[in-house]
Amino acid sequence: GCTNLVLQRAMQSPKTQSSQPQLATDGPKVVAILGDSLTAGPGLSMKETFPAVIQQKIGGRQMAWTVQNSGVSGDTTALASARLNWVLKSKPKVLVVALGSNDGLRGLATEEMERNLRSIVSRAQAQGVKVLLVGQQLPMNFPEDYRSKFAAVFPRVAREHRIPLVPFMLEGVALDERFVLEDGIHPNADGAKRIAENVWNVLQPLLRQASKSGAMSVR
Repeated sequence: GCTNLVLQRAMQSPKTQSSQPQLATDGPKVVAILGDSLTAGPGLSMKETFPAVIQQKIGGRQMAWTVQNSGVSGDTTALASARLNWVLKSKPKVLVVALGSNDGLRGLATEEMERNLRSIVSRAQAQGVKVLLVGQQLPMNFPEDYRSKFAAVFPRVAREHRIPLVPFMLEGVALDERFVLEDGIHPNADGAKRIAENVWNVLQPLLRQASKSGAMSVR
């Protein structure tokens, strides 16, 4: 059915990026974006991905931040959690966590997804990193009970860890053929710009805060 088609498309997402993202080492302040194919940007050039668009926004405002695209196609929260320590080696002051869509598309337990997200957030915070969580939602053809449980995870984790939340990563992008590739899932260049705007609205104040505080954690 339609659900199976969505699953097949998600599983067959092309990997245009290397399996391990490059570390950003050319600036003192790094914001790392830990994500899946929505971040990696299959079908897009590196400069068209939403992290690259955010880098352009930062440059236009003369803010001294380097954006590290740590998106890997196909990543679940478990896979991303397993490589978090590697991502943190670049000493980011801010970590954007944009994960969960593959957990949902594969019908994985929302409880497990929540545990993985909490682990990622807690481990980053333990190193003094400020964290921003990006919310996800599932297509309407998924069971309503599962969709609601899935969507509720993100605001709950953000609230309990006291971190800012982007309500929905694909707001204004999902289900709009003007902003997605032919697979109907992944953003095209215009869609990536919209995602960047969704994230930037919440990220910009956090970057300013981290610049002032030196991203020191309050204990």
